[in-house]
Amino acid sequence: MRHPGKKHALFFAFLSITTSFVNAQSSLKLWYNKPATQWVEALPVGNGHIGGMIFGGVEEELIQLNESTLYSGGPVKRNINSEAPAYLPQIREALLKEEDYTKANQLTKKMQGLFTESYMPLGDLVIKQNFHNAVPSAYYRDLDLQRAIAITRFTVDGIEYKREVFTAAPGNIMLIRITSGRKGALNFDVLTKSQLHYKLSVNGSNELLVNGKAPAHVDPSYYNPKDREHIIYEDTTGCNGMRFQYRIKAIAKDGKVVTDTLGIHVQNASEVMLYVAAATSFNGFDKCPDKAGKDEKAIAAALINNAIKLPYASLVQAHIQDYQKYFNRVSFTIKDTATTGQINPLPSDERLQAYTKGAYDPALETLYFQYGRYLLISSSRPGGPPANLQGIWNRELRAPWSSNYTININTQMNYWPAEETNLPEMHQPLLGFIKNLSVTGANTAKEFYQARGWVAHHNSEIWCTSNPVGDVGAGDPVWANWYMGGNWLCQHLWEHYAFTRDKKFLAEAYPIMKEAGLFTLDWLVEDKDGYLVTAPSTSPENKFKDKNGTQQSVSVATTMDMSIIRDLFANLINASEVLGIDAEFRNTLKEKSKKLYPMHIGGKGQLQEWYKDFEETDPLHRHVSHLFGLYPGKELSVTNNPEFFNAARKTLELRGDGGTGWSKGWKINWWARLLDGDHAYTLIRQLLTYTNTGRTEMHNGGGTYPNFFDAHPPFQIDGNFAGTAGMAEMLLQSQFGEIHLLPALPHAWKEGKVTGLKARGNFEISIQWKNNGLSTATVKSLSGGRCIVRTNVPVTVIGVKANSQKTAYGFVTSFDTEKGKGYQVNVK
Repeated sequence: MRHPGKKHALFFAFLSITTSFVNAQSSLKLWYNKPATQWVEALPVGNGHIGGMIFGGVEEELIQLNESTLYSGGPVKRNINSEAPAYLPQIREALLKEEDYTKANQLTKKMQGLFTESYMPLGDLVIKQNFHNAVPSAYYRDLDLQRAIAITRFTVDGIEYKREVFTAAPGNIMLIRITSGRKGALNFDVLTKSQLHYKLSVNGSNELLVNGKAPAHVDPSYYNPKDREHIIYEDTTGCNGMRFQYRIKAIAKDGKVVTDTLGIHVQNASEVMLYVAAATSFNGFDKCPDKAGKDEKAIAAALINNAIKLPYASLVQAHIQDYQKYFNRVSFTIKDTATTGQINPLPSDERLQAYTKGAYDPALETLYFQYGRYLLISSSRPGGPPANLQGIWNRELRAPWSSNYTININTQMNYWPAEETNLPEMHQPLLGFIKNLSVTGANTAKEFYQARGWVAHHNSEIWCTSNPVGDVGAGDPVWANWYMGGNWLCQHLWEHYAFTRDKKFLAEAYPIMKEAGLFTLDWLVEDKDGYLVTAPSTSPENKFKDKNGTQQSVSVATTMDMSIIRDLFANLINASEVLGIDAEFRNTLKEKSKKLYPMHIGGKGQLQEWYKDFEETDPLHRHVSHLFGLYPGKELSVTNNPEFFNAARKTLELRGDGGTGWSKGWKINWWARLLDGDHAYTLIRQLLTYTNTGRTEMHNGGGTYPNFFDAHPPFQIDGNFAGTAGMAEMLLQSQFGEIHLLPALPHAWKEGKVTGLKARGNFEISIQWKNNGLSTATVKSLSGGRCIVRTNVPVTVIGVKANSQKTAYGFVTSFDTEKGKGYQVNVK
């Protein structure tokens, strides 16, 4: 997407920033000295419902809009592959008796359902200001992460013009405030359009309405069979597409506002407020958005009418207070040993390029950390859907990978920072989605496998698709036929309890986890040695060579499968003990856990990925799924199973540091769990490599766009979230029932401070360090109970009788805590 005001691009490239602008920017701002000319230079705002990408043009400002529930399609169809269960025994015989992987692959394709639907763009809002080719000066645009407000300002003919944009969660409204430094100098038109089917209408003299409809079906961008219509608006056999409306209302302090179907026209004003509201007819994952949809028109109208009753000052204050009650929980600073106290004078894109070339810039790293938290707050709010592959920001009719929920890694990765960086409320959309997915997943378990419980595969979306995708046979089993999506998502239910100690939540989540466990018990079969294995099984999205050298994807008991199952069973056992229920089922899980196919070490010293030590077809593959037990699982540790812990390290050494953006993000977390902060830091620098291309390159394509979005490429937001989570994991770990302070601190972070991180057990942690060693920490107990702290040096806990001992790797100090009380941990 090119910005309409490109004609001044060369001029802006040579602009210098005035001293006032340099001094005004803080360490938590993205700022630029020219407008965006492409989408990955635009700045994102969002409130979990409305998303906007702001280009910051002078004569033509473009704000690309999204609404978080606007998807193609409708509720998941049933009985789409009634023959699927008949193939399962044939596949298992081919795998377990014949070892005919080619046959198993062919049969597995016959057990596929339909593709997911796609996340849709809402529309474009364009503000046209005609300056008659006058040359602007003092151009500046930014995104303030501390206030979640984007500003564009510039001067034309001696008059300063300013636009402020934010999306407020209170009232669910987007606000655009446009001002001029001279009375009556604002003359502009507001135009709008959508790539979807839509009609424009007018409400009074100052409000423009866009009513439209999403398609009934959109094929994934990677699925393009010939002689097929890939975007279908009318479904005569099922549910027609979702309706939507967005409204733009202009209120001027002075001047004149006139509206017609061409747009809103403002003349001779000094200050104008544009109120943008959006709504869809989405009424739940199981209701047709057309026949049983909500009244999107009434919803959007009410949002506008409520907002205009309040003065701008009240709206912005409510927005900032709401946002900061989440964002301000965590601070993170690294002392800049080279330029202490100085503000980096470079625009953010140039600063990122300098960092890519090797510049020392620790404040850029902490900015990236907080940007991930900003993006999560902006794209995932209670009451809305989870953040998808692109968070909430998408411009494509057929977005990459449908901008859906890819649950073989990417969706889970979106929420890795939620608990540890103190944003548990932002986790709620995913936790609610899992409950809905278990409903459709129960249908899939029964219809496809004649099994109890529920299952979900590698793709889903707002309709909670749970079947293996592939248009009933067109998908590659290496990604389509993967059966652990629901099991992995259940880890998020347990983790939310582990961090919050919310027993009420756990009691509600336990039945969902149990049903996933029941499916798994039905899915497991015995191999010739009496081990319980999964068959068929894949390791997303990697392939191996069989004994004939043929590439294969379907096998038995991949390491990822078995690690996820061990994790699910362990969490279920713990949950039933915490709740004091279901002893018989708990004992069944304990007995079955003993028979699960174990991990193995391959001939190169690596953790074996498949049932046998097969040769990989791509030794540098971006997925390293068999390390699930290292992170986000808790199966591997330096003390409990050092041989497998070291094999995991060997695996990463063999696989290398390359990959897409999200792959590099996962590797940061793995190296943190391996307690190697310097290697994790190397990957942070790789993740923060400047790129400005959308070309997909699976081995070394990862990086960061000018607007700090993660580059898969193209854009996927999961790398941002994984990067934030990885930095937190380097500073704090708690997966083994103890609080490990600074477990993977890199030498580059010589001195710093982090406040407000969360540890499992509902502890809030603040840490200070100096000369690459712990100085002091504060542990605030929000639930009370036993606290165990692991450090690299001996410590004392002020005012508490504590027991300390030397262990294999560091020192362990344990003490009892009271609810709501903070405890000071000092180095002896």
